[in-house]
Amino acid sequence: MKRLPQRRLGATGPYAGEIALGCMALSGMYGAADETEAIEVVHRAIECGVTHLDTSDSYGNGHNEELLGRALRGRRDEVVLSTKFGIQREGLGRPKEITAALEASLRRLDVDHVDMYYMHRPDRTTPVEESVGAMAELAQAGKIRHIGLSEVSAERLRVAHATYPIAVVQQEYSLLSREPEEDLLPTMRELGVGLVAYSPLSRGLLSGAFREPADVAQDDPRRRRYPRFGEGNLEENLAVVRRLDEVATRLGLPLAVLAIAWVLDAGEDVVPLIGTRSPARLKADLRAAEVVLDDEVRTELARIAPIGVARGERYNATMSRRLDRP
Repeated sequence: MKRLPQRRLGATGPYAGEIALGCMALSGMYGAADETEAIEVVHRAIECGVTHLDTSDSYGNGHNEELLGRALRGRRDEVVLSTKFGIQREGLGRPKEITAALEASLRRLDVDHVDMYYMHRPDRTTPVEESVGAMAELAQAGKIRHIGLSEVSAERLRVAHATYPIAVVQQEYSLLSREPEEDLLPTMRELGVGLVAYSPLSRGLLSGAFREPADVAQDDPRRRRYPRFGEGNLEENLAVVRRLDEVATRLGLPLAVLAIAWVLDAGEDVVPLIGTRSPARLKADLRAAEVVLDDEVRTELARIAPIGVARGERYNATMSRRLDRP
């Protein structure tokens, strides 16, 4: 496979491969992970041109950053390195907390700076301009290159961007989660902020692995964490998935590849963030970069999966409390 083309991460951000690698699964967040294979995934990604690597201080309670630090020894300059802070609880958006979180991340990653530093969830106990102001000071000190936000409303993004340029927003976006198109994405485009689209396979619903509810094990944690996998909702969502899979089959593509290609097709300012523990799956998913969708396919996909088509909230009640609301 030829190396991926590059895209710029927002009007002010760096250039990187047009598909990014989310490293969360490499620390066993979705099942056991082998460290040797995990490092191989990172190295294979870089060789294919996946030069934007994304982690967080919350993944494996810091293990993921440590793993990525080991994988990048001697290769730091080849990648755009992103990490995040502030998902564990409210209050972590205070300036002192942000500085401490970054210093801990730099130690675990074994680097002197990160290219993108995100506030993983908004902190409603701290004005966003104070949080972004603290991040700006870290940028001016050379410890971060660009600032990002995640799961933020259009209103809060405007306030943050007026404090310091926000390069990108990380938001769930897929054929089954198109809500950013209503308000957030237009605001981002007005401000020149790029979108890093996490969960482009809708937490596996669009992976091609599930066709019937029985395909999702009863003890699968997704049934508990994500209402779209809950009883009643899952049946309806898989009915939509099967229709999308019919389109993919007609095009001669795996459903996962079509789903990632659809996100890529959303605009040059959109970068899908994929995650896998398997080098073979990584290679398969990167085929999405070679797919060209025509207007007829775009129209058909929009008809099958309009905004709001998915049944159920994205997160359970506990997790939803940390999401930003307009």
